[in-house]
Amino acid sequence: MATARPDWLHLEGSPFEEDSFRNVWLLALATYGVGDIVTTITIAYFSRVHVEANPIVNLAIDLFGGGGFLAMKLLVLYACLGISIWAGRLEDDYLLFYGPPILLAIVGTVITGINLGLLFS
Repeated sequence: MATARPDWLHLEGSPFEEDSFRNVWLLALATYGVGDIVTTITIAYFSRVHVEANPIVNLAIDLFGGGGFLAMKLLVLYACLGISIWAGRLEDDYLLFYGPPILLAIVGTVITGINLGLLFS
């Protein structure tokens, strides 16, 4: 039995391709979603020399532990995903379609690099 997708949940009729959408979001998830999260958790919980420098992340970890940190990361990912889907489907805006995942990938790569540098120094 096939179910109908909501109108906004596909890219048919928009100038964007599903492959490009999937590729930029896989890159964002690999860098921001995995690299940044794993290295930040490693520093926050296992490093005796370093502490988390971001006060918002530090507050989330202090108040709610690792779950608060992961919830904060998921909130950012879902907000960016929502902007990207909205822009791609309803507005046909290339900047808002590709911008959020590319920005997350850049931030994730930089922070992962910094964290790895701290861990191996």
